[in-house]
Amino acid sequence: MSDEAPVRVMVVDDHPLWRDAVERDLAAAGLDVVAVAATGREALARFGATRPQVLVLDLQIPAPDGVQVTAEVVRQDPDARVLVLSASGEQADVLAAVKAGATGYLVKSASREELLAAVRRVALGEPVFTPGLAGLVLGDFQRDPDQPQLTDRETEVLRMVAKGLSYRQIAERLVLSHRTVQNHVQNTLRKLQMHNRVELTRYAIEQGLDEE
Repeated sequence: MSDEAPVRVMVVDDHPLWRDAVERDLAAAGLDVVAVAATGREALARFGATRPQVLVLDLQIPAPDGVQVTAEVVRQDPDARVLVLSASGEQADVLAAVKAGATGYLVKSASREELLAAVRRVALGEPVFTPGLAGLVLGDFQRDPDQPQLTDRETEVLRMVAKGLSYRQIAERLVLSHRTVQNHVQNTLRKLQMHNRVELTRYAIEQGLDEE
């Protein structure tokens, strides 16, 4: 198989015209639409059968809803990515999707070009949000009284993770052992109640740590 194999995508939306239009746009751009679904139940069954890399998913679908589907998909395959494409830009919906494991969130007013770019970025594990929505997520984390504070060293390591440095590169820059860096990352994951480096990177980017 070529290294340039197209991204495998599944489109989940209960509105047929919208679903068909998204499917056409993705296919026309060279992406491989391996399945479509109208309900949460269909989505989970077809996800298991086709194993797409990215789900383009509406939140408001017949049961189970998009948040539940997101959580189950990520549980089944931690490498799968979910890009929510929703009519809602409400904070509660954005936070529920992100906390369930979504990598990106676009509102349906996004342009075709924004959608295509988002699918490709999400496939690489990069977080993508409609402008303004990432701030909602960050604001929630900052206000959460149960969110433990990171030490200065943990924040420093997190900033380098956000910039894409490997643990070995971080160790060299901070003159630490590889194991010490891993321990800092594990402590940070535990404090933030996250499960892997992808989630940690998304959190760091949402905080703007990759730009400092």
